[in-house]
Amino acid sequence: MDPLVHSLAVSASGLTAERLRLAVISNNIANLDTDVTPSGQPFRRQAVVLAERGGGLLPVSAGPAAVGAVGDGVEVVAVVEDPAPPGRVYDPANPLADAQGYVARGSSSPVLELVDLLDAARHYEANVTAMQTAKTMVESAIRIGSGG
Repeated sequence: MDPLVHSLAVSASGLTAERLRLAVISNNIANLDTDVTPSGQPFRRQAVVLAERGGGLLPVSAGPAAVGAVGDGVEVVAVVEDPAPPGRVYDPANPLADAQGYVARGSSSPVLELVDLLDAARHYEANVTAMQTAKTMVESAIRIGSGG
């Protein structure tokens, strides 16, 4: 596969993974104050697990300066629930409160979700930039190859 086309595919895999990550983080934020889910359990924060796609490596060489190898991008392996125990909030007026007046609350926090959101957004932006750069390089190569 042509290295420029390969770089587009790698960036596309990153965009897809980060888009899902942003959706999961948005769901976590939307459920920050959810006391109980339809299953009767407190909401559990979710996280996306990513891994290198394929495992095959494309050798990269820039003439005499071989620079190693480039992977095949990233893929979503799973969306997992946070194993942390749910928090407890004292709210005796809540109909879901236990005998001591505590309500089980989800395992997430706004600060954690905002940090993850910023991280995912930065990764998404980096993949967009890499894709735009590769696209510009492909367009330049086509223009040079066609003599224009």
